Amino acid sequence: MLRIAVISDSHGKVPGGVFESLKEADEIWHLGDFCNLSTLGVFLGIGKPFYGVLGNNDFDLDLPPRLDLTRFGRTFHIVHILPRRPPFCDFLLFGHTHVPRDEQVGSCRLLNPGTIGKPNKGSPPSWAWLEIQENGEVAWSLNPI
Repeated sequence: MLRIAVISDSHGKVPGGVFESLKEADEIWHLGDFCNLSTLGVFLGIGKPFYGVLGNNDFDLDLPPRLDLTRFGRTFHIVHILPRRPPFCDFLLFGHTHVPRDEQVGSCRLLNPGTIGKPNKGSPPSWAWLEIQENGEVAWSLNPI
């Protein structure tokens, strides 16, 4: 099993409880809006394999705008803002709205962990675990802070 910590919209903040939990991850995926290099450095400093994308508030960070990853035969598209026409994939992970989401749209499951750094729209700060079994089975669990 692969256990991935999925985070979005840090906005310059990394709550201590989240930081400790991230050490348990096999990988860390960040869906954008670090807002500064030092916040990106916190995630890189954990020492786990890290995959991150640029958010609309990220400037001068050396990250791609989107990533396509495959784990145990399942395809994942990672981006900050949900595209109007999602690419073909099993799972599309996005941030930006600061509101958690888990919705099946056609053959693609849309997942948003919410925000760890700037809650709004009535949702508490949150992040998620994405667990992928070797047989391709996927579990998503939201972690309110």
